[in-house]
Amino acid sequence: MPIVPRWVLLSSGCAPVLLISGWMIAASLEGSAYDPVTQTISVLAAYGAAGFWVMTGALFALGICHLLTAWGLRPAAAAGRLALAGGGVAALVVALIPVPSSGGSLRHGSVAVVGFVLLAVWPVLAAEGGGAAPWALRTAPACAATAVMAAGAVWFLIETHLDGAAGVAERVVTAVQSVWPFVVVTSCLRHCRGREGTPA
Repeated sequence: MPIVPRWVLLSSGCAPVLLISGWMIAASLEGSAYDPVTQTISVLAAYGAAGFWVMTGALFALGICHLLTAWGLRPAAAAGRLALAGGGVAALVVALIPVPSSGGSLRHGSVAVVGFVLLAVWPVLAAEGGGAAPWALRTAPACAATAVMAAGAVWFLIETHLDGAAGVAERVVTAVQSVWPFVVVTSCLRHCRGREGTPA
């Protein structure tokens, strides 16, 4: 089983912290004009928004974190690492093409959808199966993670269509997607430590 470098714990752990603190700070800069229940994170990164640079920087940092984690997560299957890296690239592109101050953006929306899909499927693509693999890279937990993320994405689409709590749904999904790489990395490091402690 390939060893996971310890710096991957930092890159994967920073992802949710940077994302969540980014949207919290950007929302506070917007003040009462912004409704986090119904409005999406993209609104915070829109041209002219008070927290534009904060949210854009958080999305950019998130993309870098995912790319670094995908690079260092050697025990995961190559397809999963590629999908995670693709999700990181999507976050970078979303940061580079924010939505306008009013109305939507087909380019921004399309890239965001691609990112959602890649980050939802990467757990199951990264699974190595078998009892010898780290817990988070086994088939059952990986499938469960993908199912939760896919269900969250459907919830977000429904809320968006109904003009409901799209902001809440998006935050739940993106939080889960940003935390799961950290769970996988932690699982791999614990697995390696457990094997080192096993007598020959």
